[in-house]
Amino acid sequence: MKLVSYLLDEHDQLAILVDGFLFDMELIHPDLPNSINMILNYWDEFLPVLQAGEIAIQEGHIAMERGIAYDSVDKVAPVPFPPSCRDGYAFYQHVATARRNRGTQMIAEFEQYPVFYFTNHHSIQGAGDIKCMPDHFEKLDFELEAAIVISKHGRNIRAEDADEYIAGLMIMNDISARKLQMEEMLLNLGPAKGKDFATATGPYLVTLDELQQFETACKEGHVGKSWDLRMQCRINGKQVSDGNLKDMDWTFAEIIERASYGADLYPGDIIGSGTVGTGCFLELNGTGKLNDPNYEEQWLKEGDEVEMEIDGLGILTNMIVTEEDDFSILARKRK
Repeated sequence: MKLVSYLLDEHDQLAILVDGFLFDMELIHPDLPNSINMILNYWDEFLPVLQAGEIAIQEGHIAMERGIAYDSVDKVAPVPFPPSCRDGYAFYQHVATARRNRGTQMIAEFEQYPVFYFTNHHSIQGAGDIKCMPDHFEKLDFELEAAIVISKHGRNIRAEDADEYIAGLMIMNDISARKLQMEEMLLNLGPAKGKDFATATGPYLVTLDELQQFETACKEGHVGKSWDLRMQCRINGKQVSDGNLKDMDWTFAEIIERASYGADLYPGDIIGSGTVGTGCFLELNGTGKLNDPNYEEQWLKEGDEVEMEIDGLGILTNMIVTEEDDFSILARKRK
């Protein structure tokens, strides 16, 4: 099942996507709330109702003409107001390659436990324009990821049980301003300003039942669901990244276990996978320069279209635009 949030009278409205048409909650059942946040708070109760509604649409018991054309509405992030957003570091290939390109050894601790950082949950957005300040354009980067949405409250969740807390998956683009990120992380804290201005998710949330056909074994020695889903990124129509979600070394279940240790997870919390191998310019540029000293670095610029596609999860498209304010915090650094 694909769940879409779109704007209706300046509020987010939840709908099921079936064959290119959106069906609001009131068409499924009169008692269903019309926002994803409320649905997630009662996920175990409402999910069977949603699934029955999808079947009713597919079987013609709810007429197609009652739906709204998917392309006729303004979509927002599948979960427009998440309580929090964490981003993982789960792909060995990305971490090892990026460190090799910087001339540093792989971190031994990567094999011992999964890590994550908190990003700005108020900067979650869907498809459309990504507004950037002047300093963001100093090595502006995309990061190709998948993300999960938490479906129920939990604390001290064991990895063996953690998949039961996942509502579904969606595409995530962890937009990164690399100069800001690299400068602030010299102080061994962060990332902060290099990440907190935009994180794109969407175009819809796909529930786990629809992804069963893609399930595959996780890496040896790990616990939790894994999915064989090809991941691609195109910049202005040119493919630059090609990976697969099954290459996650740490599973979402294992990241949930660590995130919930001594802390509460809540319905609507977002957790990203971290960048897939080849999934950002930082990694691609480093590899390019290792292979060719004349390699010309690539970074996102104004007017670029970033198109991310993951099998089963759709296509997320964003345009890079410039904010009107020309304020620079880099210019205010003390000498």
